[in-house]
Order: sequence, then structure tokens, then C-alpha cells
Amino acid sequence: MGYSRSSIFRSFVVVVVVFVALVVNVGNGQLVPALFIFGDSVVDVGNNNHRLTLVKANFPPYGRDFQNHYPTGRFCNGKLATDFIVEILGFTSYPPAYMDLKPRGKNLLNGTNFASAASGYLDATATLYNAVSLSHQLEYYKDCQNQLVETAGQSKAASIISDAIYIVTAGSSDFIQNFYINPLLNKVYTADKFSDLLLQRYSNFIQNLHALGARRIGVTTLPPMGCLPACITLFNPHSNECVSNFNNDAINFNAKLNATSQKLRQMLPGLNLVILDIYQPLYDLVTKPQDYGFSEARRGCCGTGLVETAILCNKKSIGTCANATEYVFWDGLHPTEAANQVLANDLLAAGISLIS
Repeated sequence: MGYSRSSIFRSFVVVVVVFVALVVNVGNGQLVPALFIFGDSVVDVGNNNHRLTLVKANFPPYGRDFQNHYPTGRFCNGKLATDFIVEILGFTSYPPAYMDLKPRGKNLLNGTNFASAASGYLDATATLYNAVSLSHQLEYYKDCQNQLVETAGQSKAASIISDAIYIVTAGSSDFIQNFYINPLLNKVYTADKFSDLLLQRYSNFIQNLHALGARRIGVTTLPPMGCLPACITLFNPHSNECVSNFNNDAINFNAKLNATSQKLRQMLPGLNLVILDIYQPLYDLVTKPQDYGFSEARRGCCGTGLVETAILCNKKSIGTCANATEYVFWDGLHPTEAANQVLANDLLAAGISLIS
């Protein structure tokens, strides 16, 4: 993959971000004590592996470019954007999937990952796919806090909890895997009203997380949902263009997400809540792939690249590409490791205030 001016500039931004953080946190190997991750398949690292669900990725060709070419449950050929962020923050290992930790104890000291593919702000979305809902992810986090106290003591546990970074990524599954295909919802709600429903759940989640001691929270926006290969194939089959109304729904939701988050910052003492825009960076990758060294943005690498994701993306999928670094998308819904690295640089630059 070549290096464009855009990718070089983003790398420069990351260097500046890390330098600033190092100045503020002189002497620490890690820029923050821990990282706790909540959400859906974009950040799931294996919590769905042992669940009775079709939405999992713990088999080849997933993970073929990851450590030891092993499929961990990440919906990617390699690293997620959060994996790159973890590395830049100075961690020597990734926050593990909470459901895979046996025993836990000291394994929780640097944080953990509660994310579950097909989860969303709406609990009913997770229920459809037997995923771990955000409300249940929060319950697991409460258990995690208790174990932190047992392992590290009350004082150190409190410090970890308040100084840790919390990342929340949700909403896409609510729309793509529920609202758009569920007449029980889309015949009752407009997309605008459905956004309002999700944002009520989002507000409750952030308030509950804050009540548990979280102070540094980064929340990603919705991506350009209409530009995901599977969405174009299924909802705009006669065109290779992004599904415009899906993108408009994302833009509308993101505007409301910013407004809701501003109210939460004013309401909750000590809260550093940062909205991490994923929409524009991914839209740029899709519409100007050559600027970032990519050659394919319409199809994913796995299989035909038109619809395959989860169990449809498997070692028997015909047509899987040899070199995923040329592709923006790995499967029908998720970016490649190469694209995730670009996205991670943008997210890190947007979230500098969470570090310093």
C-alpha cells in the first residue's frame, strides 16, 4: 500500500498527539491505567465466541493477518482500530474479551473488552441475535469493578476506574440489523424518531457509566452506513452508489448525538465526554480510496465482498482476495486492518483530551 499525503499527515498528527500525552504523563509506560470497551462488532474481540449466535468471527479467514494468523473473534483480517489505539497508548497487550477471562483478577488491571457483535443501544437488537446487550455489558463491568477492588484494593481500584478511558461504539446494528429490516419498528417509527429512542438509551447508558465512576468516555458516531458494501448490495442493488437515505440517517443521528452529549457534559460533574467522528474519515476512505493507498472500496476482501460477513465469510468463501491491504473493507460491513489503522489515527487525534 502506498503512502499518500493524507496518510502521512495523519501519521504526523498521531506523533504530535503522543508527544503531547507523553509530556503530560512523563514517566509512565502507559498513558492511561486501563481501557474499557463497550459496544458491537466493530470493537468485539471475542465475547461472542462461545455464545449460540450466528454473529461471530472466530474462524478463518478472519484473523489471517493477526498475531499468529489466529481468528480471535475480531471481525477483521487483523487489528481493529481500538487495537492500534491500545498500542499507541503504550499497552503491551490488548484488553481481553471479558467472557474469555478465566480466572480474571489481575487480568483486569489494564482494562477489558465487553463488546458483543450485533449489540446496540436498544437491548432488543442484541436479543434478536443472542448478543450481549449494552445493559448486560454494564452489569459485567460492575462485576469487573468488584474484582478490581478484591485484586488491587479499594484505593488503587478507584484510581484505575476514574483515570481509565472508556470507549463506546454502538448504533450501527440498531439500524442495519434491526430497524431497516424489522417492520415492527420501521412501520411504527421514522428513522428520526428511532434515533430519538436510541439516544434516550445512550443517555441512560452514559449516566449509569458515570455513576459507576467513569470520567473519560469516548463515543464513536455512526459510520456512513449507506456506503458499507453489504448495505449497497442489499438496499441499492441496481447501483454501486452509497445508499443516500442511510447516510442521511447517520448524519441526523450524529448531530443529535453531539447535542445529547453536550447536555450530558453540562449535567454530569467531572465528565470528559468526547464524540469521536468515524463518519467523515470512513466516508473519505470510501469515496477517495486512492488518496489513502487503497484500490477497492466497493467490495470487501472476503468472498465476493458484496454481502459476506460473520458465518458467510468463511474459509470456503469463493473469491477472497490475496492482499487485504488494497481493500477498505474486509467483509460486507467491517474495515480491513489497513483501513482501521487510518481510522485509528483520526480517532486518536479527536480524542486527545481523553489522554491529557
